[in-house]
Amino acid sequence: MAVNAGDLSAFVTVARAGGFRDGARISGGSASGLSEAVRRLEARLGMRLLNRTTRSVAPTEAGARLLDRLGPALAEIEAALDVVNGYRDLPAGPLRLNVPVSAARLVLPAIVPAFLAAYPDIRLEVIAEDSFVDMLAAGCDAGIRYDERLELDMIAIPIGPREQRFATAASPDYLARRGTPLHPRDLLDHACIRGQFSSGSMMPWEFERDGEIVKVEPGGPLIVRVGAATDLAVDAALAGTGIIHLFEDWLRPHLDSGALVPVLEPWWQRFSGPFLYYSGRRYLPAPLRAFIDFVAARRGQP
Repeated sequence: MAVNAGDLSAFVTVARAGGFRDGARISGGSASGLSEAVRRLEARLGMRLLNRTTRSVAPTEAGARLLDRLGPALAEIEAALDVVNGYRDLPAGPLRLNVPVSAARLVLPAIVPAFLAAYPDIRLEVIAEDSFVDMLAAGCDAGIRYDERLELDMIAIPIGPREQRFATAASPDYLARRGTPLHPRDLLDHACIRGQFSSGSMMPWEFERDGEIVKVEPGGPLIVRVGAATDLAVDAALAGTGIIHLFEDWLRPHLDSGALVPVLEPWWQRFSGPFLYYSGRRYLPAPLRAFIDFVAARRGQP
């Protein structure tokens, strides 16, 4: 039974992405094209491979068995094709990274322009989000995460600054009206601007000084989605709405200009910087190998 390899690849893409639209985003194709490819495959095999609803797409039992067997085979095909890519003077092709919004804002701007200038035939796609997805299932080649969020069976190399801090700050106007907190627990009596993850959870504000760790859950007039609406939180802090707790590098321009004033600076907690991570069980495509080498070569630079 002759089956089109492109149709098989389309099925795997849609099944892993959980939908035609997400599959199209990952593959760079169209949702209608993927849908037609899957329909052709199902017609050729004489069975349904995907259960489709208005909200989700999931493999049938037969589709799940086929997906399990196709995944390694398609990975071998991709690896074989990428061997040819290695004979180019410069690597070419797509490279997909899944990163937190903070990394897209604070880490990648110092790397991406120079990388793309060095490798003009690589097409980089950066998917920035703060929900902790399965990087491989999302169709990405690599990701950026902090050490406590690294997935199992992954190789990780340092990328970006090796130490960062969370900064707490407020506008001069706010502090003139409400006073300046002298201890982290004083924040419980202040208007604070909180961040909330897509899951609905909110991380406590954590501080550390001379070995003492203090966690607080302050209240306030504004809660924003982490990543997607962080700039709104910064704008609100600049306008005097309340106290903000965020990456120091994100707030640094406003701290340097005086638009925001440091609060509780001796208590600002330090943490290790992010890592570029990728699967240690897959053949590395040439664009990813080039990116890893590029990051490693820059590691000693500021």
